[in-house]
This record gives sequence, C-alpha cells and structure tokens, in this order.
Amino acid sequence: MAARLLLITPRNSYRIAPYLRAAKQLGIEVLVASDGEHSLIGALSEGLHINANDLDGSVALLQQAAGQHGFQGIIGTDDSVSELSGAIAERLNLAGNPPQAARYSHRKDLARRCLQQAKVAIPDFQTLTFEQIAAGQRPHLAYPLVLKPLSLSASRGVIRVDDEAQFQRAAERIRPLLTEQNNDEERNTLLLEQFLPGQEVALEGMLDHGQLQLLTLFDKPEPLNGPFFEESYYITPSRLPATLQAKILAVTADACRAYGLRHGPIHAELRVNADQVWILEVAARTIGGQCGRLLTFGSGHTLEELVIAQAMGKPLALKKSPEAVGVLMIPIPKAGLLRRVEGVMAAEKVPYITSLEISLYSGYELVPLPEGSSYLGFIFAKAPTPELVEAALREAHDCLKIVIAPLWKIG
Repeated sequence: MAARLLLITPRNSYRIAPYLRAAKQLGIEVLVASDGEHSLIGALSEGLHINANDLDGSVALLQQAAGQHGFQGIIGTDDSVSELSGAIAERLNLAGNPPQAARYSHRKDLARRCLQQAKVAIPDFQTLTFEQIAAGQRPHLAYPLVLKPLSLSASRGVIRVDDEAQFQRAAERIRPLLTEQNNDEERNTLLLEQFLPGQEVALEGMLDHGQLQLLTLFDKPEPLNGPFFEESYYITPSRLPATLQAKILAVTADACRAYGLRHGPIHAELRVNADQVWILEVAARTIGGQCGRLLTFGSGHTLEELVIAQAMGKPLALKKSPEAVGVLMIPIPKAGLLRRVEGVMAAEKVPYITSLEISLYSGYELVPLPEGSSYLGFIFAKAPTPELVEAALREAHDCLKIVIAPLWKIG
C-alpha cells in the first residue's frame, strides 16, 4: 500500500501546489482536507471538506477518514490550520505539535505572554480592545509603538505609530480588516508592541523531537522601520557574524521550547540590535510567498519535499548549496488598477537573475499594505556571494516600471 499523507490547508493557500508537486516527486499519495468543497482545483473539491473554525467537528471527520484511508503523516500548510493539524496528529499518535503549541504560533498575544513567562527576549507589549480605546484608554508603553492584529499574517494590518494622534488613526484603520476573524477576541483586540530598532532576519528551521535544526538564515537588507512593514529582500547565507547567528538560532530554539513545539517546519522573524536578539514571530509552517523555492537541499530536494519526508518518518539528508541566493518580493507601490509592468526583459537579462515572475494581471486592483496582502511578483537571483545577489536584485528592480491607473469607486 502506498504511503499516504493528510494535507490540511485553507482553500486559497499558495502552498498547496508546491506540496502536491513534492509528494508526487516522493511517490506519496495525498488526501487534501480543506474548506474548498466548490474549488476548481480537483485535489480540493475531491478531498475532505472541513471547517477549520469547528475544531472538534473537523477532528472527528479527519479521525473517521484516517480509519478509512490510513495516514502515515500529517501536515498543516498555514497558520490558520496549525491547531487543527496538531489536534488530529495527537489523536492519531502521529508526529506533530500539541494543539496549544500550534495556537501560540499564530496568536500573537498568547505567544507574547508565553515567551514573557519563559523569559525569552521580546518587545514590551500590551493589548487593548477597541472598546477600551473608544472609552479613552491609551497605551501605557512609550512611543514609538507597533500595532498588530492578533492573528493576521504577511504584515497585514501592522502599523507603527509615533504619537497619540497616529495611534487613534491606525486603530481606526486596522479595525475593518478584522471583521472576518474567527472569534470576538481576534475581531476586537489589538496587540501593541514597543518598536525595536535594528536589523530584521528570518530563520527557517526544522524541529525533530523538539530539537531545532537550522535550514537557513535570511538577511533582510532593507530597513523595516515603518510605518508599514512590507517584506522585500530575502538573502542567504546571512552576512551577520557567526557568533550572532548562533545566538539567533539559540533564541529561536528557546521560543520553540517555550511554546512546546516539537515537530516540523519553523519560520521565525527576529530583530537584532547591538548583541541583543529579539523574537518577533515564530510560526509552525514554512516560509511564505514563493520564497521557499530558494531552498534546495541534498540532491535537489525542495523545502516541501524535506517537510513531507520528515512528516512521513523518512527524513532526507540536508546539504546546502555553496552559492548565495535571494528573492525580491516586488512591492506594490500604490493603490490603483494594474495596467502593465514594463522592463521585464531588461530585468531578466541582469547577471545572476535566475527568474522573474509577475503574479498579478492587467486590470487587477492593487492594494498596498497595511490593507493588502499580495505582492506584484518575485525576482530570484543566485550568485557566488550575498553581495552580488543583492546588487542583482536591486538592479533588476530598477529596470521595472509599474504602470498603475487610478481606481474610481462609486460610493
């Protein structure tokens, strides 16, 4: 009987296709569980149909499916299904994370309290409800602050504020983004954090029985000082000193232990200033966007192949490429209707650029941060050094001219 993987995912996850390709490459059958009953994607419409907001009902359905199909591994693709995937893994005695640990990894307020209790370095924080703000309650932290929704990702709804007037405007701007959140607490509460200056990095790792193994550490050479925090350049290997990189790994491992995470991929965001390392986020999933394509291990294994193999109990050997790689997530410069992107061929001819993809089509409504959550596209580069990768990405980006028409809405 062929090995079978249960892949739990939201219907609109961009991680579905890479995981399905990886499973096919490894010869593993996949049953997809999602809320995509009416999806045009066959694997979703023909798979199991769950409601991730109904944890008990979904666990019961998946446990019944396990009796019929048999699963050797379980993967939750995104933050929104990590708690469910942990719960069913626990019920079936398969490798996974405890549900509470998974919940910490996508609820920022719970994560902050957990890390504070474990004495892991984090920004000073507090929470305020919109009702408290309307009643005149103000932050007890000193400005500048960063306002964050409790559970949105991709920097959506994240805004830096430097004074009370900005705080009021930012809170009003964030509130409409939360109307579709899962519960009242997520719809009505903001996390407030002390802004930390310094360089931001992203760590990709794999947990095996609670032991964290580094896959790679990305530098983010663009300063992320707000007011919004749009990701752009990711470059690896890191150019930080080896001692500081070791400290970043150690602090991330401390955070994983504090949450109780035990198994599978880890994506962590951290700030570094002087010799201090601060945890911003630790998520029990792979890196977002198309960035996972940068990571190839062993004999050409992709990140998704690595995650699947480990989930199935047959981990693959790790061996990083000696070359530097990087990606630019092409930012959306302003709101409007996308007409065209000029200069693509010139950008593709820049030395060390390996590919350039425009993800959005003419006529698409562009919504920048903090309301938006999409990128215009991605530019990938590979070179002998990180410096050459960064230079190539910047030169290619400079070649592009993004033509945007105004958007007229009838109120």
